[in-house]
Amino acid sequence: MKNASEFNSSLQFLFTDIDDTLTDEGHLKAGAYEALWNLHDHGIHVVPITGRPAGWCEMIARMWPVSGIVGENGGFYFRYHNRKMHRHFFFDEATQKQNRAKLKNLESEILSRVPGCDLASDQFCRLMDLAIDFCEDVPALASSEVKKIVQIFESHGAQAKVSSIHVNGWFGNYDKLTMTLRFLDREFGIDAEKAKQICGFSGDSPNDEPMFRYFPHSFAVANIQNFLDQIKNPPTYVSKNRGGEGFTEIAQAILASKK
Repeated sequence: MKNASEFNSSLQFLFTDIDDTLTDEGHLKAGAYEALWNLHDHGIHVVPITGRPAGWCEMIARMWPVSGIVGENGGFYFRYHNRKMHRHFFFDEATQKQNRAKLKNLESEILSRVPGCDLASDQFCRLMDLAIDFCEDVPALASSEVKKIVQIFESHGAQAKVSSIHVNGWFGNYDKLTMTLRFLDREFGIDAEKAKQICGFSGDSPNDEPMFRYFPHSFAVANIQNFLDQIKNPPTYVSKNRGGEGFTEIAQAILASKK
């Protein structure tokens, strides 16, 4: 992996994770938010790619300097454009309802079999997945307990991805990358191969691996070091700093290359 300061290319899009990539201890600080605006003001489309829920994504799509957002690990994208909200879901409403019922059954099993975990506090505004908190608002669980949560999801045929704070589980053959490429095609007419040339991604954890693997211009903030033993396809570049300060460092490298 290379230092982020070594990056030297011209990007039109930067996809980015949110938790522990843009944020520090759950807070979006001034420097990272200013970095988002700097990218926006220099003509780079910023698109968060997150495990966070539909309720959050509605606000972010409207209020942040972004060109759209992919939420719940690829279950949908939202784009606020020309004063209208565009929403695209991987599944129709009937399938979403069926999947939510199956996830509700899984919720009870996970909470009873893995003491110390809990529902993510934002679960009430999710549409596509079940988020189990293992360190955001609960004392941090051992890695063996996090793996147990993943195994329970998978034993029922669900997908499961580990972020820096949650295990997210869902039914359906999609992930962050699947919906990112669909977003580019439907909203900007950019095909999957062209995307590799003009898009970058920044993240921090194992659920970002599909993005690290696909995009040659892939970045991570320094806290990726916590998860490298779980990642087969690491990012190309890593910042010196963690969290939001690391994202700011990445943004500065991208803008320097653009000049």
